[in-house]
Amino acid sequence: MYMCNIYAYMRISTEEERGKQKYTRQENALKKYAKENGIEYTLEFKEDKSGKNFTDRKQWQKLESILKTGDTVVFKDIYRFTREAENGYDKYMELLDKGIELIFIDNQTVSTPYIRQLLNVAEQQNLVAKCSLKNTVQLLLIVELDRAEQERKTTVQRIRDGIAASNKKSGRPVGKLDKMSEELRNDIEQFLNDRTIKQVDLMKKHDISRNTLKKYIALVKNGDA
Repeated sequence: MYMCNIYAYMRISTEEERGKQKYTRQENALKKYAKENGIEYTLEFKEDKSGKNFTDRKQWQKLESILKTGDTVVFKDIYRFTREAENGYDKYMELLDKGIELIFIDNQTVSTPYIRQLLNVAEQQNLVAKCSLKNTVQLLLIVELDRAEQERKTTVQRIRDGIAASNKKSGRPVGKLDKMSEELRNDIEQFLNDRTIKQVDLMKKHDISRNTLKKYIALVKNGDA
């Protein structure tokens, strides 16, 4: 008899930070979920690659090749699964149809157990209600995936616009940190949550060196900002 497996999947994506990014937030969320639900992961997969598609992600390909009906994959959020709405939806439905459970700790309303529940309710309705509910499920998934895609584009564009509009001049004394502006703190928080934002963009926008930016990042991470 086949024993169903539970896998953990983590992904980061910034080219500039390859090899330097940390999986700490994802690891902590996955460990907490496992402890609260009394489970152990059969294997953990870590991916340093963009979420724009599935074909270029070697660890995802390896994971998907061993998935069987009844298996579960746990992610911190749906953005670790994908950041592209159309392909992400197609892959989600493909795995759903195969009987694979997808758990998004931060996005439970698009985790497969909840979606399956909605679809089961739909099957018990008359034709009109059934079609309506199925369309609602499809819309729920697409909206969530599209939101991730649009948030990334908006954040990156906002920082680029800030670079173009910035009139700051260089000349800060070496080794001295000015008081962190609210705008810089917000940009760093966005950077920490979405590593498709590049450090170089933050450096240009706020006219600071890489070492200075790293010091500000450390302050934000430690809650000292």
